[in-house]
Amino acid sequence: MQRIRVVDSHTAGEATRVVVEGSPPLDTGSMAERRRLFEEHFDIFRRSVILEPRGTEGMVGALLLTPEDPAAAAGVIFFNNRGCLGMCGHGAMGVVTTLAHLGRIDAGDHTIETPVGTITARLHRDGQVTIENVPARRTASAIRLEVPGAGAVCGDVAWGGNWFYITESCPILLKRSSIPELVDYSTRVWRALAAAGITGDDGAEIDHVELTAPPIDPANSGRNFVLCPGLAWDRSPCGTGTSAHLACLFADRRLQEGEPWRQEGILGTVFEATARAVPGGVVPSITGRAHITGEGELLVSPDDPFAYGIDLAREL
Repeated sequence: MQRIRVVDSHTAGEATRVVVEGSPPLDTGSMAERRRLFEEHFDIFRRSVILEPRGTEGMVGALLLTPEDPAAAAGVIFFNNRGCLGMCGHGAMGVVTTLAHLGRIDAGDHTIETPVGTITARLHRDGQVTIENVPARRTASAIRLEVPGAGAVCGDVAWGGNWFYITESCPILLKRSSIPELVDYSTRVWRALAAAGITGDDGAEIDHVELTAPPIDPANSGRNFVLCPGLAWDRSPCGTGTSAHLACLFADRRLQEGEPWRQEGILGTVFEATARAVPGGVVPSITGRAHITGEGELLVSPDDPFAYGIDLAREL
């Protein structure tokens, strides 16, 4: 019987499961190197932790690892129902809140190593977390796409720790009751991107689709719906998606350096964000709040027919 100790949380509605004990032997190297080893040799572990019947499609996993730099608070590899992620904004907030819950960090600034670079996290005394993300950038603008069953779509390609196609024109209202239609529409867009050969840098798959619109609450700046790899939709306003969107807004001179942006997600929860200019893009800072929802052990028995998860995203 394999035992895996986890701490669960949610950030603005999106779940994070942090693995704190029972990880595969990934003790040395950069987080990018360790992610590659994790993908090549330990994907069975990912499936066991995050897929049904133990996990859900809306949950992101975070493998807590010893950092390369002893001054860092932690190293982490993020993953979901389809595979590993580069970064995860809501997940990073969940990791910071989990570390505080475990008594490993106090309020203040901390660095966390991820496969796409080191981020800075500030744990505020009121429990909020501000993530200074890796630099975000727009790599292509006004990319027109013919989407079967949906017509022409125009959007930007941007990096915010993951690759996004971001469109401001959606024929469906961004509201809770429209989630099934939004998933279908976003899925069509994602498949059309692949069919058209539209990618991020070096042929990287654009595996997130972000639909944006004016906010419902006038106190906020904008609203989004994000489809993630594995066709799971983000319950939060999406930290890396907000980062990528800030890069596009800044490139279009619709957002000034340091100007606050309140990103409203599909559930109405909000991330507060700002951008700092750097060559080629911006460094986004995203603030939100995670809440601990549980802690315990996952048990993996080899005689269980679904010991290693029900891989509903296998063909995606």
